[in-house]
Amino acid sequence: MLNIAIFPNFQKKNALPCAKQVCERLHALGATIYMDEAYTAEFSDMDFIHYGVFTSLVYTMDVVIAIGGDGTILRCAKQMISSKALLLGINTGHLGFMATLESDQLDELEKLFTGKYQISKRMLLKGELHGDNKKTCFTALNDIAVSGLYGKVFDFSVFADDFLIGRYRADGMVCSTPTGSTAYALSAGGPIMEPELSCIEIALICPHSLFNRPLLLSSERKISIRHTAGCERSIYLSADGEPPVTFPPSYQLDIQKSNHEISLIHFKNGSFYDSINRKLMQSIKGFSEL
Repeated sequence: MLNIAIFPNFQKKNALPCAKQVCERLHALGATIYMDEAYTAEFSDMDFIHYGVFTSLVYTMDVVIAIGGDGTILRCAKQMISSKALLLGINTGHLGFMATLESDQLDELEKLFTGKYQISKRMLLKGELHGDNKKTCFTALNDIAVSGLYGKVFDFSVFADDFLIGRYRADGMVCSTPTGSTAYALSAGGPIMEPELSCIEIALICPHSLFNRPLLLSSERKISIRHTAGCERSIYLSADGEPPVTFPPSYQLDIQKSNHEISLIHFKNGSFYDSINRKLMQSIKGFSEL
């Protein structure tokens, strides 16, 4: 019998009916279903669901299912850090690149009980912003980005293990995991990487130069960023698209591989390439209705 926790995002269209279908199917298959106590009202008609605090529940789960879009999967993954649960994403958003299933593929859930799935281990990034005897920590499955306000360029230096990589003038930069190579880093001109790789990508955002290119560094490196935007300029950092945090000029941001990782479930070999072909290799016409 599997213990499965559901992590829904009701801001996404069809997430609630999809979540109810998931619960019904998993219950019929013999799973014990858990959910955060914040959702008791929405699922009051399902008396087989158990409730608790999600951040505590994850430590006793076999599987966690995130229902929504890529942002939902990222938020769920951060709440699973140091747990041994496997993560499965079901897409009810637009792109859903990280999701294993679409909302019309729920019959596939039976494979959770037969073991017919693959596990993809994904590295995480750990960020530490420190200065003035303060330290703020961040964790990212996709990326940690630094940028100026209103797209204004600023000057900054990047180091690897205290060795200077370069001094740049740009709108900002993205430090990405291989998982995040298909997200912000891709839009900034970075390469697509197989998500199981262990490395760190640095991509500049709109560099004021003709010659700057993305860099791939060993995951054993510690990357440090310092900037000279001045006190009158606002510089920010964001981990996985979360609300930005001010990055003062006297501070330093250190980024390195986390000691933790996330295990994603896939139901067939080549899921990553299938997602690329279906969700990234489409013409702009496919977005005309947005």
